[in-house]
Amino acid sequence: MDEIKQTEEGKRSNNHRRKIAAAMVFAVLAAIGAVIVYFYMQYKNTHITTDDAFIEGYVHVIASKVPGTVKAIHVNDNQFVRQGDLLVELDVQDYGAKVKEATSALNAERAKLAEMAARIETAKRQLSELRARADSAKAVSELQKASLEQAESDAKRADGLFKKDAISRERYEKTMTAYKVSVARLKASEEEFRSSMAGVEAQKAVIRQAEAARTTQLSTIKQKEAVLETADLNYGYTSIYAPVDGYVTKKSVETGNQVQIGQPLMSVVPLSDIYITANYKETQLDKVRPGQKVEIKVDTYPGKTFRGTVDSIMAGTGAIFSLFPPENATGNYVKVVQRIPLKIVLDKDTDPGHVLRIGMSVVPTIIVK
Repeated sequence: MDEIKQTEEGKRSNNHRRKIAAAMVFAVLAAIGAVIVYFYMQYKNTHITTDDAFIEGYVHVIASKVPGTVKAIHVNDNQFVRQGDLLVELDVQDYGAKVKEATSALNAERAKLAEMAARIETAKRQLSELRARADSAKAVSELQKASLEQAESDAKRADGLFKKDAISRERYEKTMTAYKVSVARLKASEEEFRSSMAGVEAQKAVIRQAEAARTTQLSTIKQKEAVLETADLNYGYTSIYAPVDGYVTKKSVETGNQVQIGQPLMSVVPLSDIYITANYKETQLDKVRPGQKVEIKVDTYPGKTFRGTVDSIMAGTGAIFSLFPPENATGNYVKVVQRIPLKIVLDKDTDPGHVLRIGMSVVPTIIVK
């Protein structure tokens, strides 16, 4: 009996110790769990994460500014090109002919302008001659006026003397004839002066008309110059160059194709200027500010962490800028947590050995302190 009692007491003692040990283990685990939950909550408060994010960039669509036939293509899909590299050449024959035609038309109008300028110079010389003739006629008229005054004075004197029989009739008649001749000469000189001045005015009108025609011709030349400039530009547009450094994608043109203005031929995507669009829930953004640091995980490179900075926050939710934005006033309103896009730029020292491409899925974590 004593042995049985001792055995039962030993079992109860062992069970008691096990319960104590279990309670201690549970307490330790609870403490560890509490610590883990505490630090997890602290981490969640300072590290805001979303998996609704992807890489974006600038896609430069290459299109032709003029219609034409593709003569040569100098690149392939996914090829890297430098800014200014020749991508596509169009047939230049039609545009070369238009340049020659515009050049000939411009030269013809310039020749007309030179001819007009020569006529204007000739007309101005003739005007100078007419003015000189008019000045001479005016001088002659002034001289005839003086002669007439003298003849008139002689005639009056002769008339008085003749009445007194102081002079002979012959001398009187000569004096009166000289007076009449002076009157006639004055009229002739005045008529010559008026005729000369009329010629001067007529020549001035000719010059004004010629100068007006010259102004019109200058406008015509400017128009022809614009036509030539357009033809030169169109000729230059037959060679299409890369606008930036990047990779050729979506090439949809082949040699011999007929292309139209604005038709997309290919795209050039620069991977040196990519960024991340992250769609965070509106409930996550109360502490988010531009300039905060971001840790970025990329699905393509597991275990690799990229770093960036919050650049900006969109002015509205993604839904409000969609093709069919929601109409919450229709009576069927259901509250849904909205997402607001953020732009995250990558640090300049991002690992160049791990190339990021547009459209890749990423998981950005914004560190708010």
